[in-house]
Amino acid sequence: MANRILIVDDSPHFRAVAAELLTDRGFDVLMTAADGEQALAAVADRCPDGILLDLNLPGPDGFAVAASLAVACPAARIVLTSADVASLPGEVLRDCAVAAFVPKEDLAAADLAMLFRPEGR
Repeated sequence: MANRILIVDDSPHFRAVAAELLTDRGFDVLMTAADGEQALAAVADRCPDGILLDLNLPGPDGFAVAASLAVACPAARIVLTSADVASLPGEVLRDCAVAAFVPKEDLAAADLAMLFRPEGR
């Protein structure tokens, strides 16, 4: 299981809730970021194993941020989330370097270990 997670979301409340949920499930939340710029700065020295990334961010959206993070941290498993989208087609996810999508409303019920599991394990 990917243990070290970066949470990227412009809502401080969601970052706190997601961090608590991930911590309760055995993950180590290394850092949080409010936008793409903060996320890229956060991974400059140390890449996480997984990234929980909001689709709707100020500045570049989650798709653009995912592409940049995938270059900076190619081994990190990026899970996109949003309150506005029920699902995204697989081809959209592949095209933007995202491994999975989970609606925010489903995050607590999601199998986070499976979502953040590195490829090939």
